[in-house]
Amino acid sequence: MRIIGFLTHGAALAVGFALGVYTLPILIAPDAPPAEMLQDSAERALFSGEFIRDLEGSDFLHWGEGAVSLTPTEIVHEGKLAPGPDYKLYLVNGFVEDEDGFAPLKADALLVGDVKTFGGFLLDLPQGVDLTAYDTVLVWCESFGEFITAAQYR
Repeated sequence: MRIIGFLTHGAALAVGFALGVYTLPILIAPDAPPAEMLQDSAERALFSGEFIRDLEGSDFLHWGEGAVSLTPTEIVHEGKLAPGPDYKLYLVNGFVEDEDGFAPLKADALLVGDVKTFGGFLLDLPQGVDLTAYDTVLVWCESFGEFITAAQYR
């Protein structure tokens, strides 16, 4: 009887922990920038692309969709991302659509910043970034090494 109790309580604890890891970022996420702000910034885009929900490395917990615009100073996303912890936005030279494709490119990828909102975001580019040195915007979950989504912009 004790073994069954240990197993059921252990399973409940594991499920509760997993749900907490998944829902905590949703609960503490700041509000997404207003749609008007995103649209105004996107109008200055030099490049644009599209996050597509059904990429090879995406699944029901790891996905993104919507327009991505790159201005000389910002990256703008108008759409949705699956919520999760510790998302990072990278610029990559070479389109990839899963973890295995990103792994060999990560060392040469440019970390733009943290993605903390899931209903659109606006991130400042580091000063002096040459957008023509890259061709893809990629969202990555750093904590779990999970591919979320990517968009080729040129």
